[in-house]
Parts: sequence; structure tokens; C-alpha cells
Amino acid sequence: MKSHSASSHAATLRMVADASGVSTTTASRVINNAPHVRPEKREAVLAAIARLGFVPNTIARALADGRSRTIGIVVQHFESPCYAWTLRGVEEALSKAGYGLVVASGHWDRREEERCVQSLKARRVDGIIVLTGTLDDGFLTELAQELPVVATGRELKAPGLHCLHSNDFEGARAATRHLIQRGHRRIAHVTGDPSHPDALEREQGYRAALEEAGIPLDRALVVRGNYQEASGERGAEDLLRRGIEFSALFAANDQMAAGAAQAFCRHGLRIPEDVSVVGFDDVLASAHACPPRTTVNLSPAELGRRAAAAMLDLLAHRRPRAVAPEPELVVRHSTRFV
Repeated sequence: MKSHSASSHAATLRMVADASGVSTTTASRVINNAPHVRPEKREAVLAAIARLGFVPNTIARALADGRSRTIGIVVQHFESPCYAWTLRGVEEALSKAGYGLVVASGHWDRREEERCVQSLKARRVDGIIVLTGTLDDGFLTELAQELPVVATGRELKAPGLHCLHSNDFEGARAATRHLIQRGHRRIAHVTGDPSHPDALEREQGYRAALEEAGIPLDRALVVRGNYQEASGERGAEDLLRRGIEFSALFAANDQMAAGAAQAFCRHGLRIPEDVSVVGFDDVLASAHACPPRTTVNLSPAELGRRAAAAMLDLLAHRRPRAVAPEPELVVRHSTRFV
């Protein structure tokens, strides 16, 4: 004879509530990871969920509250280690709150980023997180009138919009100051793509550190890169080919610092004995370079978690207070005193 025990039927929210001795409202709050539920009630509900094998019907929940339980993310390059870490932080925080991600790449192209946004809106995401990029302020302000928006890499205030701006200027100034404090006066700089706001801020930080130390800017020491490893290699090769005298190099990101290091190695130059090298971003490879590379850590995973927290605040009609992590100089073995 067929059993009619609870295990033979799909468990319902009412069954979970009855089994844990709480109301359906409280059970729902636990399932949705809502705050302000007494620990003993939360434990009882979770135990009932495990015992009954309850699986929330996310589609039904979305229809009930008018939400898709998904957040759209606009990145620039999937292959960038920094974006990978930032996405990890975003996913970590949003998954705990019951949200999924839909990710699109804008490739540092405004029109492509706008297309990504339209595609995400068509998927009925509940909000959009824009990781840096080239979308103009007016576009983001208008977008925030339709759904919550969190953006990194800029300073902008508008209803429904929260921005987290990393202090790239101060990070670059700290990196250049470090080299100056070690006695370097001829410090080369490989910039990022000048169309990127963070690249401009990092170059400004480099220039500010030189100015405050009374070191005249030599434009011959500044070479243009594009954040890709090959451009760092080309920049270092260009400096060497032109016979420019320098004892240290600050690259606007770790990928270009790695490219420059390859060029120095090919020319028989040792790091840091012949040239000191500093990068920016503190991607994992920097700690495992030979020698381990001094760099600036902007905590991209933590930035992602804070961006997600800001989005959850906006969705709950709370005022976000999240700010970007402060830059931290990480001194390793690629710089020396002269």
C-alpha cells in the first residue's frame, strides 16, 4: 500500500512552518534570508527544510513579489583578473541573499555597454551593477529611474543610484612615493588606456608624488599602455630602445608590470638589482612572480561584496552606505634602495 507520508509529496511552505512551529511569514523570511529573525526560530525552520526536503519555488516567488531574483552585471573584460575577483565578491554576497547573476561584457565600448544594459533589462533583472566602463553619467542617471543601479569607478549621486569610487589616485601616489623613499629619482611610468578614468587617476597620482618630492616630470619617462601585458612589454622596450635613463618603473596595472619584467629579462636586466618594478591591482600572479612584485591592492573581491551590499540596500529601499576599500601598498621584493 502506498505511503502518504510527507516525504512522498513536495513539501510546501505551510508544511515547513507547521513542522518548525512558526508562522508562514517567519518561515518565508528565513527562506529569503531576511534579517531580524530570532536565531532559535531560524534554526527550527532550517531543520524543517532539511527534514522535509523543501525546495523553494523561485518562479512562484518571482511572480508573487514581482521580482526575477536576478541581478545584471556589466563588466568590461572577462579575462581580466580584477573583474574575475570583483565578480566573485558580487556573486558571494548576492547568492547568500537568494539572487542569481546575469553577466554581460561591454569591452570598454559605450555602445556595446548600452546594448548590454538593454539586454539585461529585457531579461527583467531586478537591478544592474556596472563595473567601471564608459557609460556616461546621464545614461546611468536615467537608468536608475527605471531600476536600482550600482556603479564602480566613478563619483555620481542620483536617486536609485549608488557609486563606489576606488581611490586610484592615492594608490598610484603611494606606489610612486614608495620608489622615491627608496631613493629613486628617474621613475618611468607605463600608463593605462587614457580613455579609462582610472588610468588617468593613476597617472595623476604618479605625477603628484613626483611634484611633492620636488622631482621634475620628464615626459620621456611616460609611455602609453592599454592595460594588456603586451603593452607593458612594448613600453619597456621603447624606453630601452631610446636609451632613456631610469632606475625604476611603475606600471598602471600588474599585467603591464609583468610585460615590462619580460622585456627587462630579455635585455639581461635583473629585478630589483638593475631596475625596480611596481605594479597595481595585486592580482594573484604578482605574489608568485620572480621576484614577488610590489603592487597596490584595491581589494576587488571586497569591492564586489560592497557593491552587492549596496544593491541589496537599494532593493530594500534603504540608503546604501557602502564605500570602496582604500588602496593598500603591498611591498614585496621587486624594489630596492638606491
